[in-house]
Amino acid sequence: MKELSTETTLNQGAFMPYPASTLSPKITPNDLSSFKSRGISQVERDLQQKLVQMREEYIATIEHFNWNKLVYEAEINFEPIVGQTYHLYQIRGQNTLSMISPDQWPHKHLASFRLNLDRQWELKEASVEGRSLFQNEETTL
Repeated sequence: MKELSTETTLNQGAFMPYPASTLSPKITPNDLSSFKSRGISQVERDLQQKLVQMREEYIATIEHFNWNKLVYEAEINFEPIVGQTYHLYQIRGQNTLSMISPDQWPHKHLASFRLNLDRQWELKEASVEGRSLFQNEETTL
């Protein structure tokens, strides 16, 4: 068998996590509490920001869904063209989608929409009456 030389023993001692000899320098562990506290606060801050962003996206998605549902449940007497702007009115208690702009028609205007390529209605503007339709619904996480 191969015998260990002093050189090999000294080199092995350099990589041990504890002193290999009584002549070795004292090993003191690093204080990692500041590293951990900085890390924890950074992670908490990042995750809190991500949660706020996710909540805002969730609320925007719910609102987008509600507006699209309202338009698709409205009375539509024509086939809307993609890219055009249409207006939602409340006439005799029923929602109606129209091509006529609010300044040309005296009925109660709720909102104006543009039809996208994916057949979703993009809200352009909403009146106070239109926005009040969704204020009673809660959108909580």
